[in-house]
Amino acid sequence: MSNTINQDRRRFLRSAAGGIALAQLGLSGRAQAEAFKAKATVAAVKPGEHTSFGALKQIEAGVLNVGYVEAGPANGPVVILLHGWPYDIYSYVDVAPALASVGYRVIVPYLRGYGTTRFLSQDTMRSGQPVAVSADIVALMDALKIEKATLAGYDWGARTANIIAALWPERCKAMVSVSGYLIGSQEAGKMPLPPKAELQWWYQFYFATERGREGYAKYRHDFSKLIWQLASPKWAFDDATFDRSARAFDNPDHVDIVIHNYRWRMALAEGEAKYDSYEKKLATFPAIAVPTITMEGDANGAPHPEPSAYAKKFSGKYEHRTITGGIGHNLPQEAPQAFTQAVIDVSEA
Repeated sequence: MSNTINQDRRRFLRSAAGGIALAQLGLSGRAQAEAFKAKATVAAVKPGEHTSFGALKQIEAGVLNVGYVEAGPANGPVVILLHGWPYDIYSYVDVAPALASVGYRVIVPYLRGYGTTRFLSQDTMRSGQPVAVSADIVALMDALKIEKATLAGYDWGARTANIIAALWPERCKAMVSVSGYLIGSQEAGKMPLPPKAELQWWYQFYFATERGREGYAKYRHDFSKLIWQLASPKWAFDDATFDRSARAFDNPDHVDIVIHNYRWRMALAEGEAKYDSYEKKLATFPAIAVPTITMEGDANGAPHPEPSAYAKKFSGKYEHRTITGGIGHNLPQEAPQAFTQAVIDVSEA
């Protein structure tokens, strides 16, 4: 689940008043900065219309053998779609074919610790450090000989896209980021929140304990389903939809990656020294200059800041879109047409 606790957490608390002010100005659900004019409109995309992808591919990239699906023409503009926790590539089962149908080359990888993605060496640290996950995607682009791509994601995927846009902007043509600016630091993660806000992060405190690690390992299916329900309280997903994604959590490194990710955010676990210089830059909360559309569902049950809290972190062409209709945390799967259109609009800006 998206963990904006690792941003400047005070902005999370200040954001409510700003969000109300924006709504009073009539800006909710429309451009809050510079609007992106659609040059192509995708045909109707019905949630749940697709239940499968084409054949999975595998490629060695960096420290991983990455499992991914690909759709669309090989010479089309590239879009990389990034999933979150506890979800998987099926978040894009409707978005990917929609983008492919209008000429995009679409890449949807399993992140480290999910699906068929595996480490090449038993000796590699099973790190969930966000910058390591981001470096995986840059390595995947290198392996696929992709110089630049539009990056789009939510939750861990949005954070990954944010980090790449900040550290390697030459590789990011444009970005769609659900829940906005998700770059954080260990120092920011140490800041306490009021009790009601801390309550929303119950799973993070659970994962900080060995009981939590063992509990997630033993009950990861039920645990993940509960997160889906809490994060998207109005999404009536069926068992088949959940089970398709839950298979990705059987990855042998999944528990280690997830636990390390959340412990690292709270400074309870060390990261990899080779990323220290990157972490110093990220700790300054750098502005993102690539063209960006941020999105939010109107029924997101996961902790998230108001758009007013992060709008100024995007220094390039920028727009925010709030998607109505009971849309929760897994926005691309719950509202695939809106997500697809955002990718098209930002990539053609």
